[in-house]
Amino acid sequence: MFDTPEWVIGLMSGTSADGVDAALIRTDGKKHVEVGPSLMLPYSDLERADILGLMKGQGDRAAIANALTLKHAEAVNLLIKQSGLARENIKLIGFHGQTIRHAPHEGITEQIGNAPLLVAKTGISVVSDFRSRDVAEGGQGAPLVPLYHRALAENLPKPLMVVNIGGVANVTFLGENREILAFDCGPGNALMDDWMLHHAATRYDANGELASRGEVDKGRVENFLADPFFALPAPKSLDRNHFQSRVAEGLTAADGVATLAACTVEAIAKAFEHVNDTPKSLLVTGGGRHNATLMAMLTQRLPKTKVAPVESVKWNGDTLEAEAFAYLAMRSVRGLALTLPSTTGVKVKVTGGAFYKA
Repeated sequence: MFDTPEWVIGLMSGTSADGVDAALIRTDGKKHVEVGPSLMLPYSDLERADILGLMKGQGDRAAIANALTLKHAEAVNLLIKQSGLARENIKLIGFHGQTIRHAPHEGITEQIGNAPLLVAKTGISVVSDFRSRDVAEGGQGAPLVPLYHRALAENLPKPLMVVNIGGVANVTFLGENREILAFDCGPGNALMDDWMLHHAATRYDANGELASRGEVDKGRVENFLADPFFALPAPKSLDRNHFQSRVAEGLTAADGVATLAACTVEAIAKAFEHVNDTPKSLLVTGGGRHNATLMAMLTQRLPKTKVAPVESVKWNGDTLEAEAFAYLAMRSVRGLALTLPSTTGVKVKVTGGAFYKA
């Protein structure tokens, strides 16, 4: 059934909890990838507050999981309508769910979402629970997108690094001879977003406008870099709430968000210490690439590497992770590896995912 390329929908709700990304690709889970249409269905303020509250242990887990699943089903049905494809031509959904806790050192990774409910509401088979097997086998359970990066970057010049700046920032290094190394490198947008919510009453610093008017407190950035996380060898992973925006407490709104942006940039720069060759280019995906101040800081900090959004190589940075979970769903049903020792630190390469047949 799944030995040839098929249309698959991938779904992702990231740690920033902005909404549901849905993407349609045709793939065999190996080198064949055709990218189709995609969309983003934003969460309401209440939905986002419920998700962020659950990350802190507050709220009705089952009720929030079901509401979140219905939102994902809505995204699937809208995307099918937009695509013009018949529903029966879409063979699979990759349903990541919402991470509410990630503590692999304790053997824990928790994503909420009701896969049987999603099957019922869409009529399409679902693969979910992508991370548990990796953690059970001694891996970090993250990041999961690197194998998709490698498939997309097959013909791009190497060495190359991809950085996804979502709530957490993670990198994929692609070297010669299909060498791959991936790991979470530090906070992405999470600290800046939390700061903006509490100090500017808005979800995020649009285009980095406020940060552009602030002054970086270098002493606080140095203190931030003293966190033990940065001394850990790669691969490694990070919970969204490991770092806190209070690193900037006491600063003005502008200086605070500028300082937190600098923390994100320095965390990405430190990722270069874990690879053998300086990347020729750094391709930036995730919401952070829309922050002009952050991108300018990266360019200045990494003068030997070309910094550019992934759109420069015709990838879609808004839906790349959703596409990846479609790709991983196909790999899962084919019994192919989702993670490798060099991407999550798992002892041996492992597959994963739970299959729910329509």
